Amino acid sequence: VQLQASGGGLVQAGGSLRVSCAASGRTFSFYDMGWFRQAPGKERLFVAAISASGGSTYYADSVKGRFTISRDNAKNTMYLQMNSLKTEDTAVYSCAVRSIWANNWSSETSYDYWGQGTQVTVSS
Repeated sequence: VQLQASGGGLVQAGGSLRVSCAASGRTFSFYDMGWFRQAPGKERLFVAAISASGGSTYYADSVKGRFTISRDNAKNTMYLQMNSLKTEDTAVYSCAVRSIWANNWSSETSYDYWGQGTQVTVSS
């Protein structure tokens, strides 16, 4: 499966941005998906995840109430709507396909296909 994240950019603190992840190569609707982010010099961290049907969602505490993950299986696309952005949200945001063998949602090792990331920069 090929994943391509897009929609990143520069936004002021308090603003909003939506990033997208377009998938191809496999039946998108079969797979759980997730978003991770990596700030310069730091480890990659879990942001949010969504089940294959879209019926279940999971969030890191740091983004809960501000970010919303969603998907459109007809368009083979997943989204991350980011509101009330903070400077600490600055990072490269990457999307990933969760392994069918995974036993948790937030571990990086639970995901086995990754796309190129998109840079999100939040200025003060």
